[in-house]
Amino acid sequence: MARKGFELIPSARRLITSLRDMGYDFAAAVADVVDNSIEAKASRIAVDVHFDGDDSSVRIADNGVGMTPAQIREALRYGAERDYDTTEALGKFGLGLKTASMSQCQRLTVASRSSTERADIYAHAWDLDHVVETDRWEIIEVPRNEQPEVLRKPLLEGTGTVVLWQRLDRILGYKHPYGQMAKKRLSVMCRELEVHLGMVFHRYMTGEGVTRKVRLTLNGNAIKPWDPFARGEPATQSLEKVTLQYDHEATAGEIVIQPFVLPHQDDFSSPQARDEAAGPDKWNKQQGFYIYRANRMIQSGGWCNLRTLDEHTKLARVAISFRPALDEAFRINVAKMKVQLPQQLKEQFEKAIGPLIKISQSTYRRAARSAPHAVPPAPRPPAPSPVPIPLAHQDQTLRSDVVMASASRAGYVADSAGPRTASRLWTMEELRASAEAIATTEELPIISAVFKRLARRLDDE
Repeated sequence: MARKGFELIPSARRLITSLRDMGYDFAAAVADVVDNSIEAKASRIAVDVHFDGDDSSVRIADNGVGMTPAQIREALRYGAERDYDTTEALGKFGLGLKTASMSQCQRLTVASRSSTERADIYAHAWDLDHVVETDRWEIIEVPRNEQPEVLRKPLLEGTGTVVLWQRLDRILGYKHPYGQMAKKRLSVMCRELEVHLGMVFHRYMTGEGVTRKVRLTLNGNAIKPWDPFARGEPATQSLEKVTLQYDHEATAGEIVIQPFVLPHQDDFSSPQARDEAAGPDKWNKQQGFYIYRANRMIQSGGWCNLRTLDEHTKLARVAISFRPALDEAFRINVAKMKVQLPQQLKEQFEKAIGPLIKISQSTYRRAARSAPHAVPPAPRPPAPSPVPIPLAHQDQTLRSDVVMASASRAGYVADSAGPRTASRLWTMEELRASAEAIATTEELPIISAVFKRLARRLDDE
């Protein structure tokens, strides 16, 4: 005998408000919408951020295949039905467009044109005020005569889709966002967005491993792709690629691991190249794994609990690539910003990065050397006059309370050739690098601790 079931439809008012807190920041939310444009076979994606107080807006427009009215409505449905297991599918849960957009704004409008022959533009919108008032999962049709120019203009020349965010309460952070503070906040977020998109979609922008290159712009300016592995630098070391086979609980696929060691700071082709390679979070935080799902980056840096961030391995970076078929193995989250390495393969990951760690440590610790492509060292400031060593200390070659008391003010430590003479001055970094170069693995933590205490003491003096 069949049991009687009861359908329980969630309160639209409460759930749609709760879903605004899925963990998206501004840059990640825009990137999630860009995913949809790439899946729609777009070759051009334009992000435009407009500041005008209460009328500020964010628009993401593409030249993809577009959607019919029925397809727009399905795309706007929470938990939209579609197959995400193709090799190039960037979506996963059927939530991204809605949760990403509504995490930043109170009104989301999607307009699209799917015909090259007819300029029919259809649009529907989620409006938070309407949902709160009616407590219904109800989108609003936007008839042609009510579609603003900002929505229609990108679609007048051909097929594509426009996503428009309005009432940007989460982005601007003010109930009525007028004035320089709100404008400045949006400007800073745009700079962060440019960097984020250039990093996340760099493979699509350069055509690496994809069937179609994508051109991304922000407010009319082309976004520059950022290669985490500085492969354009002659001194970058590309280590042997490792391919792991994952087969567990009816889930199977390949995981490709490609390790890189970035150049020593003196071996970059230019100071600008060195600064760009540092990355958005700078050297230490950018070391580790760069994880790609269908060529879209979903994690940039960090070791996924295999090891901790370490100054001596900051030149080590690893590309890990897999297809959507392995989503369950990597436990992708809704915002596609966090992953976990498959537990069954952790030992193989550790083995795969073992040579990388050793080579990156060796590259970091070596004494600076000149090379044909090396960055010229910065000119050393004039050295202070040698400090005479008082008679009471003639038997000591280095004495922080005597020599360093004056010489270290310029960042130098005296190198004594004999008990009474100082032949040259060393920077603290040179002295530390020399000590680390001859130290054993066990001695390195001690050296690091000593130099930290020494630096604090000099600061106090």
